[in-house]
Amino acid sequence: MKSNARQQSALEPTLAEPEVSADPALAGSVTRIGSAHTSTIDSDSNTESERWQVPAGEGQRSSTRIWVLLLLAVIAGVVAWIAMRDPAAPAPVATPMAAPLELATVDVVAAQPRVLSRLLPLSGTMSPVVQATVKSKVSGDVEQVTVREGQDVSQGDVIARIDTRNLQAQYDREVAAVEKARADMELATLNRDKNRALLEQHYISQTTYDTTESAYAASVASFKLAQAQARMMKINLDDAVIRAPFSGTVSKRLVQPGGKVSSDSEIVSLVDLRQMLLEAAVPAAEIPSVHIGQTAHFKVGGFGEREFTGEVQRINPVTTDGSRSIVIYIAVANADRALKGGMFAQGQLTLEATQPVLSVPRSAIREDAGVTSVYTLADGKIGRREVKLGNSVPDSPFVEVRSGLSAGERVIVTDIGDNKAGVSAFVRGEKTA
Repeated sequence: MKSNARQQSALEPTLAEPEVSADPALAGSVTRIGSAHTSTIDSDSNTESERWQVPAGEGQRSSTRIWVLLLLAVIAGVVAWIAMRDPAAPAPVATPMAAPLELATVDVVAAQPRVLSRLLPLSGTMSPVVQATVKSKVSGDVEQVTVREGQDVSQGDVIARIDTRNLQAQYDREVAAVEKARADMELATLNRDKNRALLEQHYISQTTYDTTESAYAASVASFKLAQAQARMMKINLDDAVIRAPFSGTVSKRLVQPGGKVSSDSEIVSLVDLRQMLLEAAVPAAEIPSVHIGQTAHFKVGGFGEREFTGEVQRINPVTTDGSRSIVIYIAVANADRALKGGMFAQGQLTLEATQPVLSVPRSAIREDAGVTSVYTLADGKIGRREVKLGNSVPDSPFVEVRSGLSAGERVIVTDIGDNKAGVSAFVRGEKTA
């Protein structure tokens, strides 16, 4: 029986795991559960006891080792997962609310009616229309100069005086010559009248009367010559007092009292600043578009944002030597005499202009897949508005808007990127509601 039991249990060790009893009384035997019967091996069977006997506490240590191995396997798996995951993948974070877009004042412009113009840049030098260098007409010593640079004078005011003693003596001589010529003419008149009466009574011949008539004609001519010479000396005497030929401002004083001048010597330079002339060079290719009466707007250094206006008055018929430009002359009213001669001006000449039309800056227009639109700003939100454009003037900074906007609506003229519709925005410095 024991032999059969040992054979049967040798054939069934894989059918069931050994079960260790916790009862000390059963520590010496092992029970196997087979498929058909249960066999008990006594502790006195040495061979089988050595083969199947499990020491006490060995099962608990085996279970602990299994759990330790499982724990190490889990830790190794976690480490491997961390090492193999995508390092570029960012950890999920909470998306903060986008801050409002801040715009400068110049980034927002209102749509409003404007005159669209084609402008031609120009620059040039200012000069007075009326200016002259006053010269002496007689020779002599300068007795007095009554004006200095920058002084205003009116027409007829005395500018300088020249010594007139010699001129006065010459004039007095000519006046005396006139008186003598007058006396001679009166005597010749008496002789003529007397001889005419004698000729009528046939007391004298016709030849004698003709001689008397000739003497009378010569005396009349001498009287007229003396008068003319006296007038010339009077003019020279008057010219010794130099007067302003027009109202203006003294720009340069060229003589000093005590100096000697001759005929045609320069005394002072005089300018009238009430009417100025801007001379500007224009490319010859643009001349066909330039016409008399066109308006020019320009600024002059030192006057800040003040703008001056002029009108094309004349166009030079030939190009400037050594260049392909033609000088145009622009008349500028200067009633307050703010502009001075020699100042440099920069501006634009209006070549073409339209009637006032609703317009926005070109920089506000956005083209996307054939759709024309603008970004608007209203109630702190950016909107996108499709617009229809009208005819535009070449080189004009503005473009006509025929539909899609109303006067007064504000558009954004700076580049704020794409897909900004609905984004909150505000203009720096403006109070928000």
